[in-house]
Amino acid sequence: MSINSIFKNPLPDAVDPGLHPDVNLSNFDESELKIINKLKGEWYITNGGTTISLARSNYKYLLMKPTSNYQELFNIEREIIVIFSNYSNFEPRTIDAFDAVSKSISSDLRLERVCGVLISQDSSIELKIKNLLKSDPEFQVIVPFSYSELLNEYDSFFIRNKFRTHFYSRDLFDVRDPLKRDFYFFGRTDLIQETVNRHKSGGTSGLFGLRKTGKTSIVFGIQRVLANTKYSSVYIDCQDPSFHQKKWNKALKYIIDEIKKTLMSTISVSLIPDNGYTEEQASQSFEKDLQTLKILLEFESILLIFDEIEHISYNISATSHWKEDNDFLFFWQTLRSVYQKNDNLFTYLIVGTNPTCVEVPTINGVDNPIFNQITPYYIPAFDVPQTREMVRKIGRIVGLNFDETLYARLSDDFGGHPFLIRLVCSSINQKVEEKRPVRIDKIFYDVGKNEFYTKYFTYIEMILSVLKDHYSTEYDMLRHLALGDIKKFEELASTSPISTTHLLGYNIIDRNCGNYSFKIDLVKDYLLQQNKYQKIHMGHEEKLSEISERRNHIEPELKKLTRNVLRSNLGEAAAQQYVLDILGDPRKTKYFSKSYKELFDPQVCDMYISDLSKIIKKQWGYFSNLLGFNLDQFLNDIEIVNKYRNDAHATPISDDEMVIFRLSISRIENYIHEYFSD
Repeated sequence: MSINSIFKNPLPDAVDPGLHPDVNLSNFDESELKIINKLKGEWYITNGGTTISLARSNYKYLLMKPTSNYQELFNIEREIIVIFSNYSNFEPRTIDAFDAVSKSISSDLRLERVCGVLISQDSSIELKIKNLLKSDPEFQVIVPFSYSELLNEYDSFFIRNKFRTHFYSRDLFDVRDPLKRDFYFFGRTDLIQETVNRHKSGGTSGLFGLRKTGKTSIVFGIQRVLANTKYSSVYIDCQDPSFHQKKWNKALKYIIDEIKKTLMSTISVSLIPDNGYTEEQASQSFEKDLQTLKILLEFESILLIFDEIEHISYNISATSHWKEDNDFLFFWQTLRSVYQKNDNLFTYLIVGTNPTCVEVPTINGVDNPIFNQITPYYIPAFDVPQTREMVRKIGRIVGLNFDETLYARLSDDFGGHPFLIRLVCSSINQKVEEKRPVRIDKIFYDVGKNEFYTKYFTYIEMILSVLKDHYSTEYDMLRHLALGDIKKFEELASTSPISTTHLLGYNIIDRNCGNYSFKIDLVKDYLLQQNKYQKIHMGHEEKLSEISERRNHIEPELKKLTRNVLRSNLGEAAAQQYVLDILGDPRKTKYFSKSYKELFDPQVCDMYISDLSKIIKKQWGYFSNLLGFNLDQFLNDIEIVNKYRNDAHATPISDDEMVIFRLSISRIENYIHEYFSD
């Protein structure tokens, strides 16, 4: 009898606790019936289920629908799976029973897949579930009970509080690794289906995006879809040294070996001959092995997925034979040739941050075999509906109800970048101390956003690293745009249209009516911070602020350098007398009783940059190797820094004078930085 056929009437939207009259509980023992009797006091039991067998283990299950209290507290409306594990020792594989039950149930029965209940004979089940979920944050919410605690007496809020603990204790926003399951995967269904359909029709694909845009999660999603069809896929992680350290011919053999691993459960590996993969034979061996695999497995076509493609890309890879030699050429010449000669044998998907491998026309004077053969597809940013879907769903699970206006703000402030959006929501989640569920308004949002800026600012550097390392023109364009130097930005954009294409594709900038702006304000803020002393078109107050800030920073550092150098070369007593002589009366008499260290302390003694200039000048032999070897240049730099500090408030500072100040103080800053970084 099918699960759907047990219902004579459809389930109501809102239900009272109880037991559906057609539920058959005959497969449960006496103790389990007592537990079910308690559960039906708070939930509506909709189905008695049956027994699920996994390996040599058997699990009973039932389905139950939340009443209004649970719907309101935990934002769950669909039926959830309750697994009974009648084993005294919990094993992690027990969690697989939830997937097995879900797959066995007809698709028109709506299940709440983000959570489930596990009732176990293991008295330590709660601790073991907590430890398991710590090791894998992608797991659905599991609310654990032991048989004994449900059979014993407990207060009326025991079950509800257990749900509260396991729903609200995990930060489901803070998932930083690629998503292998679909519990918390959002917004990319159309992209996955398009890629799958392209593979089925024999087309190749290229998927690119900055770091943390969800590329690998999309790949796992593609594999999940293909796993339920006659089409197969194999995942090649190009950043794995066991792959990119291999020469091109052995890399082809590696692909075949990876395919074999997926066949071991159904096909004897011995049926597949181990063809030779010398450089002379590799291309033919690769083709023969793929043809053999297709016959044995009876797949329609296999999708070869190359993730982190830059690790085997010419002129980019850190491995010399891919970066400089012809390995890239021979590898892709083989794949393209075999692909073109064999219909429905395989297609390939290349994934990475850097699409250079399909953009350069020649390599070592030879045509690039995949130039213009794959159109780079950049992962799009989340729009507001996608942001809402992700944040609303995860937020409700952890007890956060976001105001509707915040979804647009999240999408706009972080340019639709799902990873950054999740991290700022994680910051908000960590700031909420009130009893949940709680409404997240603009005040909560601003607090969480400020916390995010402080805590996760370095993630922007990681996200932009591909531009900084490989796309210097694009990085310079962003820097000029952040600094407001639109003229220089447009000059670079006009001379390198592909650079503009990259930045637009990466969803860092937006173009409207010929005007460019940042899509992710955090990127602009980061670039401004990193290049804050390169800004042009500054007002007078901005110039004063920079002069004061930079001068106030170098003065104590230069004092410390001077103090250390004199003491190490003259000895402390002689150095102290030397400094007092330079200061002269009345300061010499005033500070005579002060220690050597106190002479350089601004809270104790008046010592100015002009004094440091005199001290260093007369002992230049001790300082020359630290401050540039050119005494006249150093003294000129010090004079300029001091001049603009003294004269700034009296007369306006011209742009040319600001350039001169920056050159001088930058040299001093570099000397000081090198000294203290040794």
